[in-house]
Amino acid sequence: MKIKTITSCALFAALMCICGPLSVPIGPVPVSLTNLVIYFSLVILGTKSTLISYVVYLLLGLVGLPVFSGFQGGIGKIAGPTGGYLLGFIFIILISGLIMEMAKRNPGITILGMILGTAICYVFGTAWFVFLMKCEIPYALTLCVWPFVPFDMIKILVAVFVGRTIRKSLTAANVLK
Repeated sequence: MKIKTITSCALFAALMCICGPLSVPIGPVPVSLTNLVIYFSLVILGTKSTLISYVVYLLLGLVGLPVFSGFQGGIGKIAGPTGGYLLGFIFIILISGLIMEMAKRNPGITILGMILGTAICYVFGTAWFVFLMKCEIPYALTLCVWPFVPFDMIKILVAVFVGRTIRKSLTAANVLK
C-alpha cells in the first residue's frame, strides 16, 4: 500500500471515530453519523480503503475506545441488540462499493447501490435485534428501520454529490489517484 492510501484510510477511520459517537437517540437504535462517513469514504476512497478504515474503527471500538454511538465501546456494544447494524455496515461497504465501481462511479447507480447496501444492513441488523430481543419483526422494523430511512436517504444523497466534488478536488491536487 502507498503512503497516501494508508494516510487516507487512517483519516477516514479517525473521522468515523469522531462522528460515530455523535448520535441522536430516538429509541434503542440511535441516528448515527457513522454511515454518513462510510458513504463519503466509499465515494472518495473506494471500497478497499473504506473497508480498511471501517475495520480499524470497529477494532478500536471492540477494544473499548468510546467510538460507537453514545460514546460507547467494547464487545458488549457489538454483542448487544444494535450490534448487528455495526456489523451490517460491512454489507454497505461491500455491496455499495462493488456496484459503484462496476458502474464506474455513475452517481445514479451509486445511489442505488448505496440504497441496496443499506437495505441489506437493515435486514442483518434487524434480524440480529429480533433474535436478541425476542420480539416480532414488525415491532423491530418500527424501532430500528422506518425512522432511519429518511435520514439515510439524505446521507446517501449528500455523500454522493458532495463526495464526488471532494474526490475530484483531491484527484486534481494529486492526493488521490
